[in-house]
Amino acid sequence: MNKSWFFLFFIVFISHTISSQRRLSLAWIDLSISKKFSKKLDVSLGMTNRIGDLGIQTNFSQFSVKYKLLDWIKPSIDYRLVSNRQENGAYQFSNRLNTNIHFSKELKRFDFGLRLRYQYSFSKLVSQQNDPEFDLAYRFRPSISYDINNSIISPTMSVEYFYNPENSALGNRFTKARYILGFDLELKGSHELTFAYILDQQINLPDPLQKHILSISYNYKLKSKKKAHS
Repeated sequence: MNKSWFFLFFIVFISHTISSQRRLSLAWIDLSISKKFSKKLDVSLGMTNRIGDLGIQTNFSQFSVKYKLLDWIKPSIDYRLVSNRQENGAYQFSNRLNTNIHFSKELKRFDFGLRLRYQYSFSKLVSQQNDPEFDLAYRFRPSISYDINNSIISPTMSVEYFYNPENSALGNRFTKARYILGFDLELKGSHELTFAYILDQQINLPDPLQKHILSISYNYKLKSKKKAHS
């Protein structure tokens, strides 16, 4: 089967975003550890650095709990402590809570997914008003990945839309689209590694910002201790 449709779909998704606007290049480095406490419950702790021309632009620590309700439905909740660099070089802090539900379906070597997220920020950064990354938002992310036979590489593609439900001047509208093309490396043991290119595009906002992002995510899965038999 020709895998070029992955790239064709990605080009179609982003073709309408080409316009004259502000642009920014970033690198996202995501490091985390996770532990399975039962067949249904997973807990993870991670840290992400978002790096720009002037160093670390945004840093956040995240604590997540995921529960397997059914084989194809997994609700989860995340708490983030966010620090963001201001124009004067100082960092301001805010908090964010995500509630998620993830649907998945495997079909032969394909894996189809859909993540729905409600994003709530409190102690919001004053300088980040009307920024979809920090505003109240509903987020929708369909995804697809393919497990290549006899290969450690699994290409993946997704698109995510941000909707601001607030009754404000720039609310009740879609405010961002995020297009992601990457691949997972199937490593041995407890290691998980993902590389991706992300096009992050603000929409329906004045002076929209377009971000080009190289993302690297690493997770280490802690193994549960086996109970000793008496």
